[in-house]
Amino acid sequence: MQIADVFSAYRSEMSQVEVHLDRYITSDVKLIPEVAHHLIDSGGKRFRPLLHLISSRLCGYSGESRFPLAGAIEFIHTASLLHDDVIDEAVIRRGKTSANNVWGNAASVLVGDFLYSKAFKLLSEIGDIKIVQLMSKMTNIMSEGEVFQLMKCGDTSLSEAEYLSIVEKKTAVLISAACGSGAVLGGAAPAQTEALEQYGYKIGMAFQITDDTLDYMAREEDFGKSIGKDLEEGKLTLPLIYTLATCSRPDREMVKTAIEQKALTPDAVRNIFALVRTSGGIDYALARAEKFVSEAKNGLAVFADGTEKEHLLAVAEYILSRKI
Repeated sequence: MQIADVFSAYRSEMSQVEVHLDRYITSDVKLIPEVAHHLIDSGGKRFRPLLHLISSRLCGYSGESRFPLAGAIEFIHTASLLHDDVIDEAVIRRGKTSANNVWGNAASVLVGDFLYSKAFKLLSEIGDIKIVQLMSKMTNIMSEGEVFQLMKCGDTSLSEAEYLSIVEKKTAVLISAACGSGAVLGGAAPAQTEALEQYGYKIGMAFQITDDTLDYMAREEDFGKSIGKDLEEGKLTLPLIYTLATCSRPDREMVKTAIEQKALTPDAVRNIFALVRTSGGIDYALARAEKFVSEAKNGLAVFADGTEKEHLLAVAEYILSRKI
């Protein structure tokens, strides 16, 4: 089964999510929907709402609360992107000029705050305290992740454990909550709820590791465009962390000097990318992602075989296929 088949199976529900997102963004303050729509309508796959819908259906829930919950999840994700782009001084997001470059940092931060608060308004209207507890815990962890990443920005001694902690807090916990909240709506048994949360957590880890690794797999003609963005922002990701731990001392000093002195010329970036490739950094990172995906798939054994389980397995496989 391909990822396109999964999206096709949820086309009707996903269109309902779009209707609800549009409805929730309305405000008398015109700048709010203008900024929010700029990012929400810019081609995101709605990966997290999709996982919420699959998990809900797997656990036997088909009620209306799926849609405000999916909306809240997408708003939390979008708010985090708006805030990220301000922190990173981003210029491009999803192929478009980033919101902070169009309307400024203040507007991006404040609209991000609006989306966070709107998300919790939607959660409160669902009226399930377990959902509120799950989502509030998750957003608190995401905020910790933002601060921790900021602390570690430009730190060339960042360890693999620290990197994985950032990935967990910034990416995996939201995907975990998207899956776990579907189980809560469906009144699933504790073991099944835990299994879906762990599935979401592990594919979230794999998703971000793969995403970070794809940057180092860029083609030569892509240099000078969006390639090396993480490096320029002082973000060390797993392929480079592994490389720094295993390469020769002169190579290590070359990388550290370029990052710490912000001397990331096109040639310097090209040299670092070549070093990562020859050191095995790409293979190491993808192997870590594959292990997370394998564990995620194995954890679904608590569910009987069926269509929704196949959908979750297909999503897991899709994450690894992105490397091709």
